[in-house]
Amino acid sequence: MASVLVVDDDAHLREVARFALARAGHTVELAADGAIAAERIERGGLDLVVLDILMPELDGLTLCRQLAGRVPIVFLSSRGEEADRVLGLDLGADDYLTKPFSPRELVARVAAVLRRTAGDLVAAARPVLAIGNVTIDRDRHAVRVGDAELVVTATELRLLATLALHHGRVLSRHQLIATVYGDDHHISARTIDTHVRNLRAKLAAAGAPVIETVHGVGYRCG
Repeated sequence: MASVLVVDDDAHLREVARFALARAGHTVELAADGAIAAERIERGGLDLVVLDILMPELDGLTLCRQLAGRVPIVFLSSRGEEADRVLGLDLGADDYLTKPFSPRELVARVAAVLRRTAGDLVAAARPVLAIGNVTIDRDRHAVRVGDAELVVTATELRLLATLALHHGRVLSRHQLIATVYGDDHHISARTIDTHVRNLRAKLAAAGAPVIETVHGVGYRCG
């Protein structure tokens, strides 16, 4: 079971989330705003953060941007438009749940994210992968281009590792969704495109354009 921080300015919602997650066996801490959450996250020891977007002091999007993939994030928000969901994922969140939400669904989403961020990579035979001058160290959650470290989110690292494990092979968007997110997760092809675009831009800026688009099929590491 995991240590989870629930961040929301709605006391009733915090309690609903706390009860559901604690009942599932997790250790749950609460924070009423983003500033308090940021201080708690800095102390470490958290496995996942359930994070509201609209909050006083420090909003969820800003906090997510500051964390830069250091801890898995599940967003909670009353803003359910596709553009808002894509923005949240674009900033590095691992999942996005719209209010009002089912406590059972929250527990399931948290469990799915924890499986992806822990179990998927540990199960792989090779913890360190290399493509050209790009090195992916999954145990340390680190990507390096030459001697320089590249800041990536947890989802971006899983995506890059998946492509690297199948070096030269074209993977469809649905294959990437099943591998990176799991078959029980409802993620759109557009979400995968967003993550690939962000990851490819970071790699290209560092001088390592290793991800190729095969139009009408998917992506591969060349």
